[in-house]
Amino acid sequence: MIRKASKNDTRQKIHSRIRKRLQGTTERPRLNIYRSVGHIYAQVIDDSKGATVVSASSLELGKAADGKTHVTGGNLAAAKQVGKSIADRAKQSGIRKVVFDRGGYLYHGRVKALAEAAREAGLEF
Repeated sequence: MIRKASKNDTRQKIHSRIRKRLQGTTERPRLNIYRSVGHIYAQVIDDSKGATVVSASSLELGKAADGKTHVTGGNLAAAKQVGKSIADRAKQSGIRKVVFDRGGYLYHGRVKALAEAAREAGLEF
């Protein structure tokens, strides 16, 4: 029986095609995004060293004001906060320019919101 490719399998194929052309260097590391149903994650990666320089995620947003319910990271507001956070952390590490790696996702929705927030906070790509 032939197994139908899942959305994630298709995304990983697209990401591998993108990664053939993208390379993060020490001067211009790669801003990588991973999007799950409930959260969004961003990393600035130096591929020449194989190391993550800085990272941010919606998991760090913490709890809501009532202290009980967890703030969801699966929305545009969380993506914007993560974009601003990753840009601030990158600037603190001396990184101004990055190469954007959308991770095989469409440049739409949360991915676009994170990228635009990072640009507004001072990252160049």
